[in-house]
Amino acid sequence: MNIKNKIMYSKNLTNTIIKNIKKTVQNETRYGKRPPGLAVIWMKNNTSTEVYIKNKKYACKKVGFYLEEWILKNSTSEKDIINLIKKLNKNDKIDGILIQLPLQNQINTRRIIEHIHPKKDIDGFHPYNIGCLCQKNPKLRPCTPKGIISLLKEYKIEIKGLNALVIGASNIVGRPMSLELLLAGCTTTITHRFTINLNKYIKNADLIIVAVGKPNFLDQQKFKKNAIIIDVGINKISSKDKIVGDVNFDSVLPKVSYITPVPGGVGPMTVVTLLQNTLDAYQNKHYYHSFQ
Repeated sequence: MNIKNKIMYSKNLTNTIIKNIKKTVQNETRYGKRPPGLAVIWMKNNTSTEVYIKNKKYACKKVGFYLEEWILKNSTSEKDIINLIKKLNKNDKIDGILIQLPLQNQINTRRIIEHIHPKKDIDGFHPYNIGCLCQKNPKLRPCTPKGIISLLKEYKIEIKGLNALVIGASNIVGRPMSLELLLAGCTTTITHRFTINLNKYIKNADLIIVAVGKPNFLDQQKFKKNAIIIDVGINKISSKDKIVGDVNFDSVLPKVSYITPVPGGVGPMTVVTLLQNTLDAYQNKHYYHSFQ
């Protein structure tokens, strides 16, 4: 296989998804319906957060979503955030509520997420939505794992029956990613900082998803030939003003069958999946009374 054909760029797929969402929104609003609405809640506590918010706001504008932005002071209390979420839960113009993480240390993120209405939880982190995914009945699904599955399908990569390894057990990527892989028919292993002899698992994996936040964590010495590598890492190398993943891309590329680049791979899929989740929430007009 040509080396260039191994690289799983997401640009064509994301452009197609954005085009389809924009067309759907235009069809909905043409006859007087309101556009899908998204509320973004965030704190200016690091530069990465500002970049993520900028990208998401631009994407929302591109497809014609209604957007409300709530920039919280670092001194904002947990109670104030919960009260804001309760108001947004009842706001008929808002179909999705996005809490851009991280929040300040004094905020209990789990409690904040639990107060979002499950049908407006477009990040897919509410216990109800995670539970549905666990029970093979997915509703709103976490954006990065769902985006990865979509990208694999776009490249017509059959993963059913593969030995899949998830490196990193975060609630945002690692844990829901393992559920997505189980749903897709993989034999799935998830590793974390307490894993003993990580290399043993790496060498046995056909499909590896790396989400640890460490530049060049995975190199060509650690995995078998023709493995599929999905790099979720986004690490800024300040000395070079460069963004790199968790995989040593150049050294790994000759050995893999497929690999996602950084940037241009998983990141854009996360953003467009957020848009798709918001549209799905918009199109589902009936909410469960038990969660109101």
